[in-house]
Amino acid sequence: MRKLATAVVAAGLFFGGMGVAVADSWHDVTMKTTGAKFTGRYMWEPQLQKHGGLRVKGNLKDASTDDGHNVYLRARVKGHSWIHIKGTQGKTVPIDYTFYDGALLLTGQVELQTCRDRGSLRPDNCSTNKVFTRR
Repeated sequence: MRKLATAVVAAGLFFGGMGVAVADSWHDVTMKTTGAKFTGRYMWEPQLQKHGGLRVKGNLKDASTDDGHNVYLRARVKGHSWIHIKGTQGKTVPIDYTFYDGALLLTGQVELQTCRDRGSLRPDNCSTNKVFTRR
C-alpha cells in the first residue's frame, strides 16, 4: 500500500512539474525606435532559479549604422533604477540577460525599452515602454 501511495505522489509531482514547465515557455518580443531594434524572446524563470526573474534573449541592432550613435537596451525591475545593456555602433549584439530583484524569491514586474544614445546634448529616443508582469 505504501509503494502505491509513493508512486501516486511521485506521478503527481512529475505531471505537476510538467505543467509548470509548459507555463514558463518562451514568448516573442520586438521593440524598435529610430535607429535601434531589439528582436528576441522572453520568459519568466522559475521561483528558485535566478530569483524568478525575466530572462531576455535576442539581438540588439543598430539600425542606422551611419548616424554615429550607439544603442542600448534598458530595463527596470519594479522599485529599482534602470539597468543599461550597451550595444555596439553599426553592429548587432546578442543579448542573454536575466533581470531580477535580488531581495525577492519571485520577481513580479519588469519594464523594458530599446533606445538610441544620442549623446549628452540631445535626448535619447526610446521605444514604447513594455511592462512584463508575472501572472
